[in-house]
Amino acid sequence: MTAEGGGALLGVLVGFGRALRAAGVAVGPGDVTTFCAALRPLDPGDLVDLYWAGRTTLVTRREDIAVYDEVFRAHFLGERDPLREAAVPRSGPGAEAGAVVDVPAVPAADDPEEDEPGGLGEVASSAEALRHKAFAACTPDELRALRRIMAQVRLTPPRRRTRRHRSAAHGRRPDLRRTVRDSLRLHGEPVPLRHRRRRVRLRPLVLVLDVSGSMTPYSRALLQFAHSARRGAGPAQRVEVFCFGTRLTRITVPLQKRSPDVALAEAAALVVDWEGGTRIGASLEEFVRLWGRRGVGRGAVVVICSDGLDRGDPDVLDAALARLSRQCHRIVWCNPLRGDDPAARPTSMGMMVAGPHIDLLLSGHDLGSLTELAALLPELA
Repeated sequence: MTAEGGGALLGVLVGFGRALRAAGVAVGPGDVTTFCAALRPLDPGDLVDLYWAGRTTLVTRREDIAVYDEVFRAHFLGERDPLREAAVPRSGPGAEAGAVVDVPAVPAADDPEEDEPGGLGEVASSAEALRHKAFAACTPDELRALRRIMAQVRLTPPRRRTRRHRSAAHGRRPDLRRTVRDSLRLHGEPVPLRHRRRRVRLRPLVLVLDVSGSMTPYSRALLQFAHSARRGAGPAQRVEVFCFGTRLTRITVPLQKRSPDVALAEAAALVVDWEGGTRIGASLEEFVRLWGRRGVGRGAVVVICSDGLDRGDPDVLDAALARLSRQCHRIVWCNPLRGDDPAARPTSMGMMVAGPHIDLLLSGHDLGSLTELAALLPELA
């Protein structure tokens, strides 16, 4: 396609984004840019590719799917044909004159098979392929497309009982204060016995990411995932994020920024050992000594994302993990070198030392393994 034709197609896509925004769908300039990038390797004349590229990148809420379908029909399947005006040749199901492209039906709101909260939901087939594509093999455009899917993943740690109590209809402990208060309101008449239970809250979540040279193909994608986890945390959930290469750096504050590009740029500015050496033992020892004593890791679920290629002293790593396992609730290790084989066990010295202290070993090399982490996290009771 010529430069003039490409500019005309860009105008059509931008107009479609404006039509969605006018219909009430939250679509910003960055979303339209992602939409254009997702359509670049596809066929813009194929309405099926066009539909799924837009639905994957422009729709973030399930209730907006019906509005998206209606606007798509009116914009691309109405009397006015913007693709033909932009000199884009038709291909695929809508190539012939009068052909009808079937837009997938939206499941009912009370569908029993509705996606669970925190799931990826229905995505395009191209996005499903990206879900199982290793981060090391993804292009920058594919990483930007994965960013929107990561934003829908929610990391929910297991819950724990606190020392505080709350009023409850049933329980093992009677609530004498509330029972007497109810009786005084009725001038001493007998009242039902009140009870109390311990409050339940989410355990803290700590993400420790390896940004050394050997983790370069995966570090940016893992940082995007950490940003999504930090932004998606509720007010009652505490999420801390650290990076390490040869030293430990806390990047929780920069990842609170709404824009992923701004957040990752500020986090990268804090990390002075980016793509350098690897000292896992010394970094974890610093975390236990400085942040563990402040209660950051107390009773938390600690997720370490590293390939285990440590250049430090194995005894230091063993001692640090032993202390960390006594402080935290569970240790989860994501090793990208593990790949898709669930039976594979990394044989590096660092992983051999860390093995006895790890409660759960996952891969973390693609979005599918990170989704598996999100599904298994609530079960780490």
